[in-house]
Amino acid sequence: MRFPKTSAILLAALTLAACKTDTEFDERGGFKIARSPCPAAAIPTYTGDITLFDPPAERRVEAIDVTAAIANLKSACTDSRGATQVQLRVDFDVFARRANAGAARTVTLPYFATVLRAGTEIQAKQLGTVTIEFPAGQLRGAAHASATAVVNRAAATLPPEVLEKINRKRKAGDADAALDPMNEPSVREAVNQANFELLVGFQLSESQLAYNAAR
Repeated sequence: MRFPKTSAILLAALTLAACKTDTEFDERGGFKIARSPCPAAAIPTYTGDITLFDPPAERRVEAIDVTAAIANLKSACTDSRGATQVQLRVDFDVFARRANAGAARTVTLPYFATVLRAGTEIQAKQLGTVTIEFPAGQLRGAAHASATAVVNRAAATLPPEVLEKINRKRKAGDADAALDPMNEPSVREAVNQANFELLVGFQLSESQLAYNAAR
């Protein structure tokens, strides 16, 4: 996946909350952490829709030719006991609209699927295309697509010593009874490094990404 040099847009597109770790304080004085090695699936900011213009360099509303958006992102994780790898498959729909109904038309749109670790580290990527068929006389078209990610299970699993720090029972009155272990830099870094995400979006040019960000 090729990203624009505009750092502000890049940061916005890649910054996602780690959504497969849940931490809460229990009444017995311990923290309970529930997490899975399965990657989270998400659509990065500004990459979930695409606009094609005619002519391509134009950016006036009157020149919009086709618009499309990714929707219904669904994920299914395969995490077999004893397996060294975890696989995530995502399925999604693409809904498109063209400006003018006319003869039957086919439009092919590129998309990416990127495995991200710790919020910023690209581990793998794949590029694909989805083909939209516009029937004659119809303004709307749709298609279905999918992508997969494979992650090393050990890398996505917290070390035992980190889990012990997080889940250690704390008694009322202890100096650290009310302290969140996630505030400890080493624990926070370990959790961050164990977080993987599969990001799916349209493969946009720099000008297309800038157009989405400016809207």
